[in-house]
Amino acid sequence: MSPLAVKDKVYVGNSGGEFGVRGWITALNADDGHIVWKAFNTGPDADVLIGPNFHPFYDMDKGQDLGVKTWPPDQWKLGGSNVWGFISYDPETNLIFHGTGNPGVWNPEQRPGDNKWSNGIFARNADTGEAAWYYQFSPHDQFDHDGINENILITLPVNGQPRKVVLRPDRNGYMYVLDRGTGQVLSATPYVYINSQTGVDLQTGRLGYAPDKMAATGKVVHDICPNASGAKDWEPSAYSPRTGLLYVPHENMCMDWEGLEANYIAGTPYVGVDAKFYAGPGGNMGLFTAWDPVHNGPAWQLKEKYPVFSGALVTAGDIVFYGTLEGWFKAVDAKTGNLLWQFKTGSGIIGQPVTYRGPDGKQYIAILSGIGGWPGAIVAGDLDTDDQTAAAGWGKAMEDLKKDTTKGGTLYVFALP
Repeated sequence: MSPLAVKDKVYVGNSGGEFGVRGWITALNADDGHIVWKAFNTGPDADVLIGPNFHPFYDMDKGQDLGVKTWPPDQWKLGGSNVWGFISYDPETNLIFHGTGNPGVWNPEQRPGDNKWSNGIFARNADTGEAAWYYQFSPHDQFDHDGINENILITLPVNGQPRKVVLRPDRNGYMYVLDRGTGQVLSATPYVYINSQTGVDLQTGRLGYAPDKMAATGKVVHDICPNASGAKDWEPSAYSPRTGLLYVPHENMCMDWEGLEANYIAGTPYVGVDAKFYAGPGGNMGLFTAWDPVHNGPAWQLKEKYPVFSGALVTAGDIVFYGTLEGWFKAVDAKTGNLLWQFKTGSGIIGQPVTYRGPDGKQYIAILSGIGGWPGAIVAGDLDTDDQTAAAGWGKAMEDLKKDTTKGGTLYVFALP
């Protein structure tokens, strides 16, 4: 993950949910690196920095030592729930907001319970790390739907009144609008095809799972949508206050999923699933969506052959930039989605576009081209696409990618006229 610096502290979390590690986030002193505070995301309340000022909105997130009680005995010690994604900071409340990753092990039958505090979002005091509230997007995660995606802090009109919210395109396929002060879910709208979940109950906050799509040990469950990489993986979206739209690079994928018995051996993969991924409805694996968070729907949407694993960048000139796994770097109109320009780079793009003003006064756009990531491992690792389980499920889905791009790593910089 990328660290976040706020005032005199640097915030960073750990990775490794697929290796049975225990997730945490820590604040380091920016001057000398010493640990100011550290909060675990599994275990007893004292370790999670949950105290008298912790006030989750929903009953499902209330109780003592839920980071222990919602796991089988001692499983929380191998529980993942890492902070490998994004951290946001609200200077008005002095709160940081961070997601937590998937619980370990992937096979849900080996960890009955809600598995707190995985697959959720914490609001924490930036100075002390003390938890203010928490909400769990995917209790008892069925499909590796990490909760680490970006938390966008904006003000939206809700019932005619401005409200400070967290806007969150989650991996489970729902676009969440949460009250920033309490964690209440104001809306949770599907932004991709979903058949594995039945929706979010706004009274209880709880996500419902479709009974016929529940994971099972030794049984292949077919046609689960979205797949394990989710409706949107880690690739960050971008919000424009000019258009009021959120620009979301994401996936349109389904999968077959079989639970396997997994045993923990330190330093080795701790997964317990056999997965096979493929395109969702329509046959395209990727989507780039301009989402209207006020009207809870897409303003426009573009289809891509492969999952869109690059980040998005939107400028004050109402242009949106993003890249594709084939290596196309594209500029589209922020209001309409019309293609304005594209450039074929030497390798697939999973990097994040950035913009800056140069010493000559011109505006520049930079993008790093170099295939990789979960689906890109097929090319980067030269894996056998006849094996549908290659790259933990991406094998067959990415068989054409070897023809459409190559390995590489090049930084491209473009000047805007």
